[in-house]
Amino acid sequence: MERSNHLFPYTNHHQTTTKRPSNHSFSDTGGDDTCPDDDKWASKLLRECAQAISDKDSGKINHLLWMLNELSSPYGDCDQKLAYYFLQALFCNATESGERCYKTLVSVADKNHCFDSARKLILKFQEVSPWTTFGHVASNGAILEAFDGESKLHIIDISNTLCTQWPTLLEALATRSDETPSLKLTVVVTASMVRSVMKEITQRMEKFARLMGVPFAFNVINGSNRSLGKLTKEELGVQDDEAIAVNCIGALRRVEVEERGDVIRLFRALNPRVVTIVEEEADFTSSRSDFVTCFEECLRYYTLYFEMLEESFTPTSNERLMLERECSRSIVRVLSCDDKLNIGLGDCERREKGHQWCERLNELFSPVGYSDDVVDDVKALLKRYRAGWSLEPDQTNPSTGSGSILLAWKDEPVVWASAWKP
Repeated sequence: MERSNHLFPYTNHHQTTTKRPSNHSFSDTGGDDTCPDDDKWASKLLRECAQAISDKDSGKINHLLWMLNELSSPYGDCDQKLAYYFLQALFCNATESGERCYKTLVSVADKNHCFDSARKLILKFQEVSPWTTFGHVASNGAILEAFDGESKLHIIDISNTLCTQWPTLLEALATRSDETPSLKLTVVVTASMVRSVMKEITQRMEKFARLMGVPFAFNVINGSNRSLGKLTKEELGVQDDEAIAVNCIGALRRVEVEERGDVIRLFRALNPRVVTIVEEEADFTSSRSDFVTCFEECLRYYTLYFEMLEESFTPTSNERLMLERECSRSIVRVLSCDDKLNIGLGDCERREKGHQWCERLNELFSPVGYSDDVVDDVKALLKRYRAGWSLEPDQTNPSTGSGSILLAWKDEPVVWASAWKP
């Protein structure tokens, strides 16, 4: 990346740096290896740089980007990692090169993506953290209860976790006390990287369904190059005699903000038994016109995420490094790309919190709420992981109740799960 206006581009650091900034406006707080909080050097420098960019103070931007470039590293402690990945986004914002950088990051990730590495990464992440398995267990429980007594089932799956959610559901269907139902699984792919591995996933899912003795059909629809709200019942293969469930895990944030209402109206037109939605608890939407406020929320969220990764993986874990690198694309997309630019469908990354999704969904759906059995299953899941994880009810609308639940890391909500009916 070339220099622009004498700003220093970020560079790759191949060794861990232990220096801390000196001759600056705040004092050193020590050299422990925990993630940054309000007293740590990385968050202070990053906040000052974001404010300088907002103020268009080129001299201060120069100075702070140079300091961050000298002190950051993707291989260091948590402060250094956060500084490294946010430096990339701040530099792109300051030089108006975000769109080019984002497209490069996506292109590199696409070229390096293969089924074996993607599957290994997801399974290892699920082994050490309930970040994704929390939503799987909650959603599967709600879907199974909604399908009770039905014989012809159709799940429309809009998520990018390589179908790792479904083996346990197939096992549950195979052991139902009544006749084993048939299951049609329609996967709507919203990320180009996932599309490249769907052939392998199809073969594995069909093989597992045969092993379980569940009559099974598997369909894949490419939704990465079009608006999800424009899909039709015919394209999704919906039939009148099917019991429908719509499952969305971490996918709705990729829908353009202005089109989210269209997607929810599509769900309602399908007349589903249940709609399950799981999203990360962060708000990159309401503050998108205020760079500093959006930056603060982005830093808060990724501080929690990087802290969780640090405590869940060993320091030398390749999977941890890959998950951190995945964050770089989202951070650049949110902080340095103009939403009005047509970068591509399915890459919005504008997360919303549970109460914001509730406002959208309440127009056409009613919350189902999770049964005691499902909540007990989620609690049992969390006991398999290290201390620090907890389950919390969603208290955003105590008067009406949303029936949602929240996964919390060290008492901070990080993932929101909910179930809805027409």
